[in-house]
Amino acid sequence: MSDRLKGKRAFVTAGAVGIGRACALAFAREGATVFATDIDEGKIALLGQDGVSETAKLDVRDTAAVDAMAKRVGTIDILLNAAGFVHHGSVLDCSDEAWDFSFDINVKSMHRTIRAFLPGMLESGHGSIVNIASAAGVFKAAPNRYVYGATKAAVAALTRAVAADFITQGIRCNCICPGTIETPSMLDRAAAAGPNGREMFVSRQPMGRLGTAEEIASLAVYLASDESSFTTGVAHVIDGGWTL
Repeated sequence: MSDRLKGKRAFVTAGAVGIGRACALAFAREGATVFATDIDEGKIALLGQDGVSETAKLDVRDTAAVDAMAKRVGTIDILLNAAGFVHHGSVLDCSDEAWDFSFDINVKSMHRTIRAFLPGMLESGHGSIVNIASAAGVFKAAPNRYVYGATKAAVAALTRAVAADFITQGIRCNCICPGTIETPSMLDRAAAAGPNGREMFVSRQPMGRLGTAEEIASLAVYLASDESSFTTGVAHVIDGGWTL
């Protein structure tokens, strides 16, 4: 541990698995006091044995629950928004219900958490918000990622808007745009694609491999830390060259 986040308080959504989990653990290793949440109460509780200070069940689609959680946690220095869902299909496969669900969990959840925690950050005079977006939708279109791409483009725009509105008040807001990262949800999608599903995902990566959640977490640590104090409103692509 190099204490890059020593003395900071971090709040993480979707911390039970994948990128959210890797970020929560990385923040804790770097000295932050981490409060991690997820809808899976059992899995999120396991992070307590790995240095995460507090865990709790939270559905980021529930405005009242998010507001109550912000009051419970109090002022934070770092907000990491990792909740998300990958819808498969084109516009012809996207019902109104699927559109609303994707925007609710991928975009509106960030609106809820930022609105809930930002007042405390403003009062303290500083804060770093890190949103998980995607290379798909922000930098490049991907087949059968119609509404997913739309939501992630919205995340990038939301990020810039927050950065612009509060740039003079000590608040920074950036987003991370990963390529294909090997996470439990990604492996589930690969399995659904057939026996060679994982190989299919790997084959479209210029580096010949998938990214790891820990690689995304390393970038999140940088953006959460004072090392990136001159960086705000930026969509950081980390995709193994997929968008080249």
